[in-house]
Amino acid sequence: MARTLIVGASGGIGRALVQSLQSRGESVAVLSRSSDGLDLTDEESVMDRLGRLYGTFDRIVVATGALSGPGRGPEKSLKSLDPEAAAALFALNAIGPTLVLKHALRLMPRDRRSVFAALSARVGSIGDNRLGGWYSYRASKAALNQLVHTAAIEVSRSHPEAICVVLHPGTVATGFTRDYRNHPAVSSQQAAVNLLGVLDGLSTADTGGFFDWASQPVPW
Repeated sequence: MARTLIVGASGGIGRALVQSLQSRGESVAVLSRSSDGLDLTDEESVMDRLGRLYGTFDRIVVATGALSGPGRGPEKSLKSLDPEAAAALFALNAIGPTLVLKHALRLMPRDRRSVFAALSARVGSIGDNRLGGWYSYRASKAALNQLVHTAAIEVSRSHPEAICVVLHPGTVATGFTRDYRNHPAVSSQQAAVNLLGVLDGLSTADTGGFFDWASQPVPW
């Protein structure tokens, strides 16, 4: 039976991923801030919570993130950029998921296929940026993309069948996007089905990649 760890399991997409996997009869372990006190911005917290897990996982999915800090919206202009708020978003969106990979690598099997995936966003694509704005969110997701891409190279040396990727789930109808949707959104349940379809279809040739919900590569 396949075994999956969902980090951020209390969020809209994370919860839907858990439900979708369970409906397939798979074993699912969960971690989140609300249920486990996991703080991705604190390495001691990440190390402690992951240190309580044993065995190996076929998939580890980090379904966490934020568009902006509390009481703030994404910046619409350069003059709105706040260094402390930007640093906090980097810590959560970029460094946090990478810390999960750092401390979860021991939970990934060396002798068979495994997948590590973190949720990114198309707005983190530098090549696809035509509108500007959203400085901290864009940059934090671009940083996440680079961190996972870099880690994938190293991980492949010790775990030759491992696949490390970042995924764009599309616009999903959750509280995360409620105030910022400017085009149709899919339900979190449909997003979970889409993302699992992407994960199921990945091969080792895809490690280090950036893919959307339809398995299409996203420009860096």
